[in-house]
Amino acid sequence: MSKLASGLAAGMVCAAMAAASGVLASQSSAQPPAPAVAASPAPAETHAPGDISGTWQGTLVVPAQGNRSEQNFRQVVKVSKKPDGSWSAVDYSIDQKSPGMVGSDVKFEGGTFKYTIPGIGGSYQGKLSADGNSMVGTWSQGGDLPLNMARATKETAWDIPEPPAPPKPMAADADPDFEVATIKPNNSGAASMQQLTINARDFTVRNGSLGDLIAFAYNVQMKQIVNGPDWLDKDRFDIAAKTEPEGMPNIDQLRTMVRKLLADRFQLKFHHDKRDMAAYVLTAEKSNKLSPSQSQISLPGYRFHPTKNGFGLSARNTTMDGLAGFLQSALLDRPVVNKTAIEGRYDLDVSFTPDMTQFNGRPPKVPELADGVDPAPDLFLGLQQQVGLKLSSEKTSVDVIAIAHADKPSAN
Repeated sequence: MSKLASGLAAGMVCAAMAAASGVLASQSSAQPPAPAVAASPAPAETHAPGDISGTWQGTLVVPAQGNRSEQNFRQVVKVSKKPDGSWSAVDYSIDQKSPGMVGSDVKFEGGTFKYTIPGIGGSYQGKLSADGNSMVGTWSQGGDLPLNMARATKETAWDIPEPPAPPKPMAADADPDFEVATIKPNNSGAASMQQLTINARDFTVRNGSLGDLIAFAYNVQMKQIVNGPDWLDKDRFDIAAKTEPEGMPNIDQLRTMVRKLLADRFQLKFHHDKRDMAAYVLTAEKSNKLSPSQSQISLPGYRFHPTKNGFGLSARNTTMDGLAGFLQSALLDRPVVNKTAIEGRYDLDVSFTPDMTQFNGRPPKVPELADGVDPAPDLFLGLQQQVGLKLSSEKTSVDVIAIAHADKPSAN
């Protein structure tokens, strides 16, 4: 099953902790590990009880694992109080040079400060010291790591670097292709695609099948691919390719390149057909809770991640057609037809409890729930309650890819 990889600006996100089950789209260039830096000493200042406004900073230390050495990421969190008395927090992972990430569910109660970053499946909880100048806390993102923070002063505050400029888009009239593409068998035994990403001009697929590539290239669900060879979803490949011409492709340009790759290297021949089959229809309530995206990149980003009460789906810079395509390729067991009539690009986050009909029958394990935490609803109720989108099951006519011929690519 296709799993598109998300690489939205992800501060605090590191491969060791991200528990995403799959991933599409743009990735920022990896930053080298920062040197270990301790939290700044607590300034000799006093603050009114309960006042946590200001700049807080500390270093997140990710232990060495496998071939990856220890990594250190300095974190800066700017906290302020809103006119209504609630709190706001903006999180910067300055060694990754990520844009500030706006926290949600920001609370300060009983001396404990909390916030979440839904888009990366992360959350922080820290206990304020008696003098109000430091916090002892934990960053959670598929696992828990200590993150102690100190209140910064003008003299001790770390500089927040300007985020990198958005990548230059590929020309709209370009005839995109892969300048070079290497395809190798993947014999890891993993049953689903682990990665499909674009980073600048570098396109990567890890453990993808012919079915995965067709599903992505033609925006269909696996059940919409018929008459395929017996190895359609069994044989798996790693692909490394470089795009041509320069510039970040949009989603249609990226699909065009994969279509050319399928025709050239897999000798894929097929025709389009129509068939009636069980599908999900995506509609929207008038009072939907979609947030217009502020992204400056041309690609969407999607990711799955653990939440405190289940599993999370985060989408950034997505159209409703794009969301429907992602749901059918990475999550659901049948096609999804977009009938929302909503234009534009949006950000959304949904927490849900997966079941055996999803993730190609291999749903991820939901984290153990803490005492007093209710499990998230199923995907359908979660989408409706949290975002205002509805998935309804019905039989409808859908496009199918009827394969006439396909060859296994030669290794190189």
